[in-house]
Amino acid sequence: MSNLIPQHGGYRRLKSFQMAQLVYDVTVRFVERYIDRYSRTKDQMVQAARSGVQNIAEGSQASATSKKTELKLTQARASLEELKLDYEDFLRQRGYMIWGKEIPLRQELVDRRCRTADEVASWVKEMAGSGRNGLGGQGKNGQKVSTGSTPSTLSTKDYSELSANAALVLIAVACSLLDRQVERLAKDFENEGGFTERLYRVRSIRRKGLQ
Repeated sequence: MSNLIPQHGGYRRLKSFQMAQLVYDVTVRFVERYIDRYSRTKDQMVQAARSGVQNIAEGSQASATSKKTELKLTQARASLEELKLDYEDFLRQRGYMIWGKEIPLRQELVDRRCRTADEVASWVKEMAGSGRNGLGGQGKNGQKVSTGSTPSTLSTKDYSELSANAALVLIAVACSLLDRQVERLAKDFENEGGFTERLYRVRSIRRKGLQ
C-alpha cells in the first residue's frame, strides 16, 4: 500500500505553504489598516491571499491519488499573482514607488526571514524610522533623508508604501517556491505517473506473484 498511496498531506512543512500563510496574515493586517472597509478590493485581496494558502493545502492532501489534481491546485500561484496586482495598483494609484529588483530593501527583507506578520511589521517600522523608502537611505529626489523620524511623526504614507512593497517581496518569494514545487511535481508525474499508473503496477506485481 505504501507503493500505491505514498505519504502525503504534510503541507504545513512546505515552505510554499508557510510563505503563502505569511502573505495571508500580512494582507489581512494591510487591508484592515489601509483599504476602505467598504471597498470590494478589501475582500478581494483577502480572498486571493486565502486561496493561495487553501489551494496549497488541498493540493498536498490530494497528492496521494491524483498528481494531476495536485499540479492544478498548486497553481495557488494564480491567486498570489492576482494579489500582487492589487498591491501594485495600490502603490501606482497613489504615486508610490514599486520596488524593482535593484532595490536593496528587497533582499534585506528576504534575509530577515520573517515568520510572522508581527516580524514583518517590526521590519517596516524599523525601515520607516530609519528614513529608508527603497532607495538605500535616499529620498525619491536623490537627497539624503533625515533619520531622526520617530513612529509618532511618520506619515501613513511611509508605512503603507513600505508595507505594500514588503508584501510584494513576500509574494515574489512564495511564487518562486511554488514554481519549484510545480516543476518538481511535473517531473515526478512524468517519471512515476499518477495513481492509475501505480495501481496498474501493483496489480501486475500481485498477479505475477499468484502465478
